[in-house]
Amino acid sequence: MASKSGRATRSRTVSAPRASVSFPPDLYSTLEAIAKQKKVSIAWVVREAAEKYVDAQWPLFGQQRT
Repeated sequence: MASKSGRATRSRTVSAPRASVSFPPDLYSTLEAIAKQKKVSIAWVVREAAEKYVDAQWPLFGQQRT
């Protein structure tokens, strides 16, 4: 169910595992630039990079992901 702001309430959303990651300043600046260029969040850029890494390392595993 959506709240007045249009976001789903916590009790109704499917939770995804979260991770906290620290980046060297130069890498973080690069991620910021990529995110700005693509008009997405840094989290989106990191998720996309992680998915591509997993697909490259374990191609069969990547096909199972939905």
